[in-house]
Amino acid sequence: MKTVKVTIERGVKGDYSAYISSNNCEFGCIGEGKTARETEEDFMAGVEDLKRVYEKEGKTFPDVKFVFQYDVASFLNYYSYAFSLAGLERITGINQRQLSHYVTGVRHPSKRTAGRIEKSMKAFASEIAELNLV
Repeated sequence: MKTVKVTIERGVKGDYSAYISSNNCEFGCIGEGKTARETEEDFMAGVEDLKRVYEKEGKTFPDVKFVFQYDVASFLNYYSYAFSLAGLERITGINQRQLSHYVTGVRHPSKRTAGRIEKSMKAFASEIAELNLV
């Protein structure tokens, strides 16, 4: 099974788009939406449409697994159901106002700041993965 990277990013008008960012994919597909989650769902609906086209043409659809990657604004939007800006501030050390600027597109984080957010979230995920409740 081939892994295909799909990037979800926030557009300048506040909408979101998804596109295949791997160069190892033999087909193209995009998704759009008002939220990052809606965009991922639209992308996957497009994949299902492609599968039907392949089937109709008697072709075998490639065996692929999609891995979604997000720009900071899309990540914050996608997981807004689980993380408040206050909680993200505690996890990342980046103040809520700055995170809010990233969500709304007023500002874009530097690569260093994006890396800091990613590193902090992965450390948090590792900590949660080790959780043992009694």
